[in-house]
Amino acid sequence: MNRRVFGRMLAVLLLCLCSIGAHAQSTYTQTKYPVVLVHGLLGFDSVLGVYDYWYGIGNELKAGGAKVYTASVSASNYTEVRGEQLIRDLDTLRAVTGKQKFNLIGHSHGGPTTRYVASVRPDLVASVTVLGSPNTGAPMADAISTTLPPGSPLRPIVASFVNAFSGFLGALSGNTDPQNALGALASLSTAGSTQFNARHPQGKPTTSCGSGAATVNGIRYYSLSGTSVLTNVFDISDPLMGAGSLVFGFEANDGLVGRCSSHWGTVLRDDYGWNHLDEVNQFLGLRGLFSSSPASVLRAQANRLKTLGL
Repeated sequence: MNRRVFGRMLAVLLLCLCSIGAHAQSTYTQTKYPVVLVHGLLGFDSVLGVYDYWYGIGNELKAGGAKVYTASVSASNYTEVRGEQLIRDLDTLRAVTGKQKFNLIGHSHGGPTTRYVASVRPDLVASVTVLGSPNTGAPMADAISTTLPPGSPLRPIVASFVNAFSGFLGALSGNTDPQNALGALASLSTAGSTQFNARHPQGKPTTSCGSGAATVNGIRYYSLSGTSVLTNVFDISDPLMGAGSLVFGFEANDGLVGRCSSHWGTVLRDDYGWNHLDEVNQFLGLRGLFSSSPASVLRAQANRLKTLGL
């Protein structure tokens, strides 16, 4: 065999291998049911259509073949209210896409929001993945409630400011749902979370820092989170995470949510090198130099769901 023929055969082989690799890459996250990303407190889907809450994550999932939708619910409100808004949007997606179920991924307050939907409308949900979610309450919410108790003259003033900011975020992202900062505060408190979990216990850990049932009513439950706080000197949100971490004492946390509080269903991992905003690739994708890519971690989760036929 002369060099020219060998060279052509080698080129064809390499081309075939690249084609196979590209095909595998394009279907890596191709789940049976669409993925719906649900933002947390003071969140949004996309500001002016150019800056996403789930920074770069949706595109990464789509690149692997997933159908991805980003929910838009109140930036601040009771968990149940946000959950009903999500049900409204999922019913609309069901009508538009013809898909009967969805794989829900909720960050922070988006976690309990997705859990509510799975509890009251299991027909809409194939899986729930909660990311950095305060499932047993957020100490910061308790601290705020203690600092601004009912009857405090500052309480309605602060609530009005948060409502106005939430409404501003809603306007920038095209969302007109009502805002209720005090409702969000009540839902995210330890007492509010305890009451919520009693009403919607599916996937609840059997021990204080353990795992819960992997499957309830045919719905798979997963959780993952980070336990780093100050992760990148260039990230302007890191000081906020550092301040938030002070209420935890020696408990491992991501700046806003404790490690054990993040547990629900099957705990995939609870010690990524992320703070609370790193978990959704904020700010601008800045995170710890050697930390895992949130987009890659959620790609792997989508592939896990695909393998399970979800």
